[in-house]
Amino acid sequence: MNDLVIRNALLVDGSGTQARMADVEVDDGLIVDVAAAGSAGTASHVIDADGLLLTPGWVDVHTHYDAQASWDPYLTPSSWHGVTSVVMGNCGVGFAPAAPDRHDWLIELMEGVEDIPGSAMTEGITWEWESFEGFLDALDARRYAIDLGAQIAHGPVRGYVMGDRGAANETASPDDITKMAAIVESGLRAGALGFSTSRTPLHRSLSGELVPGTHADTDELFGIADAMSRVGHGVFQFAPEHVDVPTREMPWMRELARRTGRTVSVNLNQPNSAPELWREVLDMIDESRAAGLDIVAQVAGRAVGLLMCLEGSFNPLDFHPAYGPISDLPLSDRVLALQQPELRKALRVEPDDGGLFRKVVLGAIDSWWAVDDGDIDYEPEAADSIAAVARRTEVHPIDLIVDQLSAHDGHGMILTPFFNYAYGDLSFQFESHQRASTRMGLADAGAHCRVICDGGTPTFMLTHWTRDRRRGPTLPLELVVQRQTRQTAELYGLGDRGLVEPGRRADLNLIDYDRLTFGPPRMAYDLPGGARRLVQKANGYVATFVGGIQTVDYDEFTGELPGRLIRGPR
Repeated sequence: MNDLVIRNALLVDGSGTQARMADVEVDDGLIVDVAAAGSAGTASHVIDADGLLLTPGWVDVHTHYDAQASWDPYLTPSSWHGVTSVVMGNCGVGFAPAAPDRHDWLIELMEGVEDIPGSAMTEGITWEWESFEGFLDALDARRYAIDLGAQIAHGPVRGYVMGDRGAANETASPDDITKMAAIVESGLRAGALGFSTSRTPLHRSLSGELVPGTHADTDELFGIADAMSRVGHGVFQFAPEHVDVPTREMPWMRELARRTGRTVSVNLNQPNSAPELWREVLDMIDESRAAGLDIVAQVAGRAVGLLMCLEGSFNPLDFHPAYGPISDLPLSDRVLALQQPELRKALRVEPDDGGLFRKVVLGAIDSWWAVDDGDIDYEPEAADSIAAVARRTEVHPIDLIVDQLSAHDGHGMILTPFFNYAYGDLSFQFESHQRASTRMGLADAGAHCRVICDGGTPTFMLTHWTRDRRRGPTLPLELVVQRQTRQTAELYGLGDRGLVEPGRRADLNLIDYDRLTFGPPRMAYDLPGGARRLVQKANGYVATFVGGIQTVDYDEFTGELPGRLIRGPR
């Protein structure tokens, strides 16, 4: 008798092959058989799926749970959205190694780059470690709702070895490089899944300093990568300055992949300043892969966009002096004040600020959209922008902005995409997700807590791309499932998951596909110390299993914590 049998499911197994009706048998945390529908044996727990969608659990390789792993066994939002394995430590920021006098510095670095409240990290991180190996041991001692793996981040390594010189992005000496490589090699042997760095000026600490390693030369990059080669595993992941990828970055990426045999994974977004650059980058990566070099581009599932609201990091009214006197009032008092005719009139008057308000507010509203109280439209049309509505209705745009921010008792939001929407739709994502040289990623779960809420991207990939898209063709369900299961698992050498076949881990999602949805983000004050973050839950996950143990039952946690640290590839 098996532990679990799921009967009569519509199985999309992660391989990319066509969906089929099937039974799946699970025993001792592993899939033991995939049989024709209605033919499975008995089990202590039998679920009649009655045609519900059955998939592998999602594997999200771009998260930032490095701090949250200290206090949250559920690692939300990922576990709300069918994710059963995550990889953290991306983009060169993390918390190990950590000298005792560098804790505050590491927190400021993470807060500046990933917009995770520093107060929450100060209160919530437990700091039982100094070395990276100690960090893994601390994670290994905990229990989670999902599995998690870690990468070694360049920022902490540089700060640990070089101190203030590393933090200031001074050139590393040969001795510095040797010491950094030793830390990376030791961390990989202890179970790290890769190494990450950042080379974009967008990534800065809370005090404005660039992430350590931003200007690292090739001697430093190759010295660290050679350590990865000696160990024989690990992904080299980095966040670039996008316009520099074809010229500044591609030569060393190719050489690093050639000399080490390691996978290079580069973040790829579509900036408005260079909307066609991504095609050039992917063509260059295709050429590299044809030459036997293991380089992939990590792409997002939707536009990266800010969600502006009265409770968030900022909102458009912050740029108007008339808003200043009420900006620190409780939310309900601000909502009331914004209804007063005198304040409304003052906000309509363009301030004498040298054109700042016109540039960042009035000049930007063609790419701002009001967020309804239902699902967010992440592919909005130009005719629905705040500017277009203002022209059509002859209502002052400031009144539309104030009304939207005040809606729903002050929880109203305005969406403004800043990456991946240069065409005015998601055609960049549509094409890039069909390229063999790309991998699913960049949802940034756990990060950008007060202004971006993309941790629910795994659910969005099903709802938008396979079912609901109105402004263009959809993607096959089988491809989308494969993109965030088998392909992401294999990227990090996790060959034991991401596919529903005998011998694989029983990480599974049973989904009410027709009902699958999620509402708008809401601000929650549930981080340590009551710090805030945007959260967005899903509806439609009938069951999620991690290693054969059910962790979600009709969108609610069962309380089971079967998740463990992933130590190295398998």
